[in-house]
Amino acid sequence: QVQLVESGGGLVQPGGSVRLSCTASGFNLGDYAIGWFRQAPGKEREGVACISNTETTFGYRSTYYADSVKGRFTISRDDARNTMYLQMNSLKPEDTAIYYCTTSESLSQLVEDWFLKKYNAWGQGTQVTVSS
Repeated sequence: QVQLVESGGGLVQPGGSVRLSCTASGFNLGDYAIGWFRQAPGKEREGVACISNTETTFGYRSTYYADSVKGRFTISRDDARNTMYLQMNSLKPEDTAIYYCTTSESLSQLVEDWFLKKYNAWGQGTQVTVSS
């Protein structure tokens, strides 16, 4: 069965950290660019971060981060484990949302989709609540 399953959310205090995981089954995650988007109550979905499935000539993978999370969130991938992660630090109440993982053929396609407000949620997402 082809699926993505998110985990790791919960209740965290402002300024705290949490790491989300997303594990793929039924396909090779390494063949795709991957990303996380979120939906806060009463708000539109927002692309948060994504990472390429290919390396540049300098040996690193390109990434994209929304301005609202730059410097606080880090996306990573472990293709051997078929899993992606989102490390979220210095959390703010406005980070409260359901977080979804997703895939695309390329990083540029994923960013373009998000610019066009096209989001593909595979699963139920994982809830992150930032509150004291």
